[in-house]
Amino acid sequence: MPAQAGVNVLAVSGLVFLTLPLIGLLIRGVGNIDGLNLIESGILQALGLSLYTTLITCLLIALIGTPLAYLLARRQFRFKRVVDVLIELPVVLPPAVAGLALLVTYGRRGLLGGALLVAGVSLPFTVNAVIMAQAFVAAPFFIRAAQIGFQAVPAEIEQAARVDGAAGWALFRHITLPLSFPALAAGLILSWARALGEFGATILFAGSLQGRTQTMPLFIYNVIERDLNAAVWAGLLLIALAMAALLISNALARRGAGAYAD
Repeated sequence: MPAQAGVNVLAVSGLVFLTLPLIGLLIRGVGNIDGLNLIESGILQALGLSLYTTLITCLLIALIGTPLAYLLARRQFRFKRVVDVLIELPVVLPPAVAGLALLVTYGRRGLLGGALLVAGVSLPFTVNAVIMAQAFVAAPFFIRAAQIGFQAVPAEIEQAARVDGAAGWALFRHITLPLSFPALAAGLILSWARALGEFGATILFAGSLQGRTQTMPLFIYNVIERDLNAAVWAGLLLIALAMAALLISNALARRGAGAYAD
């Protein structure tokens, strides 16, 4: 049993390593709750902006990501693997690189900046820039989950629906979408959680303007030196929201897997 004991020690060590910082943050926050002023600290303002932008981001991701995921799940074409890699690349890109890529593409002197200015659109350092940064780094989570969900729909069910006269949009709306919905919802919630915690791309492309582009992660970065208590509680709020998102996403993923198994 010595080998098993060693494995147990390493497992417990890993658990402690991953959870102790979170526990430490919680202890620090609870111990200083009396000195926290939510309104004066600016937490509520940053939280409101984060919730608003992530909601719009999720709508945008669902709008553009669902057709793309369906195409990747149901069609074979040349360079499909390259497309898969390009879509997932923002997940592993350094956040600063993601922000720089957005800036040199959509900035005033960027690739599309001139055309946007002619159209009267200026994206950098606006709420729209926050949404674009969040969508850029979070969309791959939804697209991958949706692709897997579409692929998992039993072909015989769709074939039976075709025999009964369903085709095209009717088949997708009444058969494919309901069966793959748990996977899509789980992926969208994960995307929301990723967008909520986005920092690097946002600060480069949208800046950190209080009340305009300062989301919760940017608020923590800006306030940590002058009000550590506010930074700690902002962090705890983000942890709570992220934990809730993960629990819901995991439950939906299990529900989807159970439905396919049945």
